[in-house]
Amino acid sequence: MRTVTFKMERPGLVKEGQTVELTELPGINYNYIIEPAVAMSGCFKLYNRIKSKTGVIKKIIENERGYYIELELDEPDPDAE
Repeated sequence: MRTVTFKMERPGLVKEGQTVELTELPGINYNYIIEPAVAMSGCFKLYNRIKSKTGVIKKIIENERGYYIELELDEPDPDAE
């Protein structure tokens, strides 16, 4: 399983355990959006791209910097060796 963190601007848009869809934004690097425009990922290089089209929200975190979603994907983690 692979876990990716997304930044969410407002609370209450999704719930833990919910299955969500991802949209890929290609460019020099790849970014991902949890639809419908709920949260956005950081940048990923080509070799680190997310291959899954859906994921399950594992955890929603609130801290002084804002709201974050830990999304669990059904694919191997490319950084885990």
